[in-house]
Amino acid sequence: MKSEEKSKRNPAWSRDEIILALDLYRQFEGGWPKGNDEKVIELSQLLNQFWQGQGYVGHTLRNTNGIKMKLMNLRVHDPKYGHLAGLKAGSKLEAEVWNNFWNCPDYLIETAAAIRSAIASLSRDVSGKLDGLPIDELEGAEAVEGRLLTAVHSRRERSWEIVKNKKDDVLAKKGCLVCEACGFDFVKRYGERGVGFIECHHIKPLAELSGEIKTQLSDLALLCANCHRMIHAKRPWLTIEELRRILR
Repeated sequence: MKSEEKSKRNPAWSRDEIILALDLYRQFEGGWPKGNDEKVIELSQLLNQFWQGQGYVGHTLRNTNGIKMKLMNLRVHDPKYGHLAGLKAGSKLEAEVWNNFWNCPDYLIETAAAIRSAIASLSRDVSGKLDGLPIDELEGAEAVEGRLLTAVHSRRERSWEIVKNKKDDVLAKKGCLVCEACGFDFVKRYGERGVGFIECHHIKPLAELSGEIKTQLSDLALLCANCHRMIHAKRPWLTIEELRRILR
């Protein structure tokens, strides 16, 4: 039944998709693409590849006309065009993505590249999962950079091997595991039951999380559960230093 329902209606544009559309808008400098433009076709195929992996089908799903319409939605926010801007039926999410990225072109380019890499990884799994992590079962708020990179981030934080190596490294150097934000020590508070208990947070910018980058121990920070959840609670996510300032 679910697959039948998905075939009848297109999903709403996600943050990830709008970031990719904005990157394409940047390349066209707000202009209307020519017919059969290769970049438009490429983005249409990429987005179809992603959604079909989630169970959506249909010839209208993210077709080239839909891509062009989205570009014109984005032009509403471009001060270069002013009252001559394109389609007015834009969304709050489009405005949010524009404000997050437009004045930071390098950040936009890097984030779009990382999303493309994440979609390529996802497309290799016919179950619609990103390296075993369902993208619709994420904890905490989706990051500014979108849901796919949030999934990559979460997967790396949950990697048993890298988390163990991080804890072993800190124990060897410091002799204890304490939260790097608030200083909470599980052993001091809970005794033997708290031995080895602490969470890992991936501190590397999400725009750098392409499928080819290996997680290093220096990319991880040890946090208590409360501090870790506060970092992920709302967009944009806090840095550890920003959380420390709140605690102070």
